[in-house]
Amino acid sequence: MELTIAAQDDPTPWALPLPSPPTDLLPSHSPSPSPSLSPTPATVLLGRGHFSQLGVVRRKPSRPDAPPTLSKSCSDKLSLKQVTSLLCSPVSLLISPENAYLCSLTLPESQYSPPGCERAFSPSGRMAPLKDRTWDTGYRFHPFIIKTTGREFRFSRRGVGQGMLAPSNLAAAWTPYGEESLIGGVLQGRKQFDPRGASMLCRKSMWKLAAEVAALVAAPALNEVLSVGTYGLVKGAEVLEGRRRVKGEVKEEVLREWVGNEGDEEWGG
Repeated sequence: MELTIAAQDDPTPWALPLPSPPTDLLPSHSPSPSPSLSPTPATVLLGRGHFSQLGVVRRKPSRPDAPPTLSKSCSDKLSLKQVTSLLCSPVSLLISPENAYLCSLTLPESQYSPPGCERAFSPSGRMAPLKDRTWDTGYRFHPFIIKTTGREFRFSRRGVGQGMLAPSNLAAAWTPYGEESLIGGVLQGRKQFDPRGASMLCRKSMWKLAAEVAALVAAPALNEVLSVGTYGLVKGAEVLEGRRRVKGEVKEEVLREWVGNEGDEEWGG
C-alpha cells in the first residue's frame, strides 16, 4: 500500500463511510451475516480503498467500479501459502506439504517496499503469532526471502510509459507434459462456459489428474476420497481435516478479516 499512497496526488487517508459486504457474496449456507461475518472495516476493503489501513485482508479487484468479489489480494494469498504450502487440496493428498514451500520471491527494485513486505510476510510483521509454528500434519510457517532485481520487463508500464499499455486477457501455460493458450481463462477456440474450454490448471482438471495418479499407484484410500460426487466433498474429506485446521488457525490468529469464498464447489468431476 506504500506504493499506492505514494502515487496519490493527495496522500491524506480517505475518510469514507464503510458499506456492509454484499449479502450475495456471503457463504451460501449463511444467508444472513452471522456474528463471525459481521461487517468490519477490514472485511469490506476493496483493493486500494482506505489505504491508510495497513496489514489487513483486502479483496480484488482494486477498481471501485468493478463487480465485487471475495477473491483475496495476491499478498494475502502469498501470506497464507507460507503456511499451507504451494499444494492445493487434491495434490496434498498425494504429496506431503513438508518440503513444498516457496523459498524466495523476486520483486522489481522500483516496486519493492521493505516496510510493506515486512508487514505482510515476515515473522516480525502480521505473521508474528505464527513464528516457528509447526503442525503434526507436515505444515509449518515457512517465511520466504524477498529478493529484488533491477531488470525491467520490456513491456512494463514503467518501461514503455504510463497510459500506453492496457491489460491483456491472453495467457499461455506450459509444462513438460502439455501447453495451452488461454483467452479470458478459456482455451483458445472454445466458448465461455464450455466444459471443453477448461484449462489444464483449473480445479476440475487437477482433481481429475489426482484421481488418475491415485488409481495408477493403487491407493484404495485415496481412490475413495477422490471418486466422490463433488469437489466440495473432496475438500471436506476427513483425511484433509489437518489442512483445514491449519488454515482455520491462520485465519483466526493472523488473517482475521478473511471471509471464505464458498458456495461454488458443488460440481462433479
